[in-house]
Amino acid sequence: MTIHTLAKVAARRVSRKLGSTCIVLLFCVCSIPRANANATLFLEEPYSYDGAFAGTGHAAVYLSNVCATSPVVLRACTMGESGIVLSRYDGIAGYDWIAIPLIPYLYAVDQPDAIPLFADAKLVAFLRDQYRREHLEALAPDRSDGGTPDGNWYELIGASYDRTIYGFEIETSPAQDALLISKFNNHSNRERYNFVRRNCADFGREVINFYYPHAVHRSLIGDLGITTPKQIAKVLAKYSRHHPELESSTFLIPQVPGTVRRSKPVHGGLESIVAAKKYMLPLLFLQPYVAGSLVAGHLSEGRFDPARHAPILDSRHHLDTPITRADRRFFQSRLDELSRTDSVNDSSKEKKNWEHLQAAAEPKLNPSGQPVVEVRVGNEATQVGISRGDIVSGSESSQLAARVLEARICQELRPGAASKTAHSDVEHDLALLQQLLSDRPKEFAGTLFSTNDHRTRATAGSQ
Repeated sequence: MTIHTLAKVAARRVSRKLGSTCIVLLFCVCSIPRANANATLFLEEPYSYDGAFAGTGHAAVYLSNVCATSPVVLRACTMGESGIVLSRYDGIAGYDWIAIPLIPYLYAVDQPDAIPLFADAKLVAFLRDQYRREHLEALAPDRSDGGTPDGNWYELIGASYDRTIYGFEIETSPAQDALLISKFNNHSNRERYNFVRRNCADFGREVINFYYPHAVHRSLIGDLGITTPKQIAKVLAKYSRHHPELESSTFLIPQVPGTVRRSKPVHGGLESIVAAKKYMLPLLFLQPYVAGSLVAGHLSEGRFDPARHAPILDSRHHLDTPITRADRRFFQSRLDELSRTDSVNDSSKEKKNWEHLQAAAEPKLNPSGQPVVEVRVGNEATQVGISRGDIVSGSESSQLAARVLEARICQELRPGAASKTAHSDVEHDLALLQQLLSDRPKEFAGTLFSTNDHRTRATAGSQ
């Protein structure tokens, strides 16, 4: 059975509204040979200074059937490999493009079961530096004192800690992949970055157009001739609609829950000006005709929402629907119930929430390579597993491990985050939280809820 056959079966189970959307397993398809490959444009939301000023975000390309011998040498994937992400940043050891395996690009770890459930800036910096030391020393060597170097290398790994990512996938063939590998390996890979003509979106445009010539292009009006990530995604989505013979899909990869500041909505060129009061109000006052022209130009391009009807990649690496208002109310009541019962049965436990505890904790890797944090409560140091694969067996305190889940679920259920949270993730997180608290089985007997009962109640509540 091929990956596309499994994809179609999974799609029917998710929702009729998804229609012919191809559900793609991005990770760990180890036992299924790929009959076809795909190229996926990653449209990445802006954060930090980009989020505050321009808001155009970043673009990269994920190739499911292309892997890498090194970050600058490509090859065909072998069985069980999940492909690489190609991206262009300036100041990366003089190279124009860098190839990073998919999971490290998104999460700065090598295996899916090592992805943290809740991350802060200290943990993210630790994971990035660990990966750099193991795999990217040639591109970003240690400082003379052995410390972590400065530079944009950190952008190559752990992207999902900083931003939400939208994927726009289109079918490719092994023959096309082989030609791309040959081209990239045989042409000069020297830095060419230029914000106006050779930025990250231009690189994405070049890769997509290599597979399908003239499929995507910049916008002379909407972006003033500068290629933006949102424009490339918009045009690729349109191209996919006009070529139904090609398997295609869209999806959303949510930002990892945690205390890292949430990313901002991605904008096009004119949109970043029109949508910002700090730019438009002075223009309206000083140059109303210019402001009016910018608004007219933006409106002429039409609206494009990358999140519209996009299924969400969950922690099991399937695509699922976001939680609804009724789901959110039900899940919140379940979390409140578990939290109240836990507080009654353990009134002596440390009252600080997990965010404060993790901020003072030290991130480490355990002997299995799983990320953990060492938390000090009073005079005692306690190791807590923070990944889904290690939080139960790798935690010395089930109560502290439960705090990790509580913090994660609270963030998943925030109104602004609910539309970017997979239904199945909250279900699994609540079940895992209950498992961590089940050392008192009598108090929690009967609290497991039926997914079918919940979906019935949620549907009834939304009507």
